[in-house]
Amino acid sequence: MNWFVRLAVNPAQLDRFLFNTVLDYLSAEEELQVVDLTTVTSIPQADPVTNAQEILDFQQLVRMVPIGESVARHAIDLVRVSRSSDESSPDFVKKYVNYGASVRAAKFLVLSTKARALMKGRYHVTYEDIRALYIPMLRHRILLNFHAESDRLKQDDILKKVLEWKPSPRD
Repeated sequence: MNWFVRLAVNPAQLDRFLFNTVLDYLSAEEELQVVDLTTVTSIPQADPVTNAQEILDFQQLVRMVPIGESVARHAIDLVRVSRSSDESSPDFVKKYVNYGASVRAAKFLVLSTKARALMKGRYHVTYEDIRALYIPMLRHRILLNFHAESDRLKQDDILKKVLEWKPSPRD
């Protein structure tokens, strides 16, 4: 993407998406399967596996998952140091980041880690949950500057450096 396109994107618009997941190309066999499934006249049938009330109940259950204050603080700290204007930000963030993640990122990071904890069979959020979702949660929420582009750095590079720079309190 060239820098002209990036200038036209409002940072607040990017912040509306929960995750930015990077998908690679399919294998040749997977691609053949997609072509076979999507170029025929038959219409596949989908069987419902849940309903609207169950989805609302799951959303409520996720919100009920406890998160310790130190774990929540770690999530907030990681989000805050993505902002070049934050006094606690490392020098590499101040050098390469134009716009860091907002408070919405912290909120969604905590909510998604609560869901991850449940998916892992736990009833509480861990530091590992925070760190596992940090990059996919923030990669589209930080905008890099020209220095990063000239040094061929991407958002993932900066976010990985943040995780190295700020280990969890248990490490």
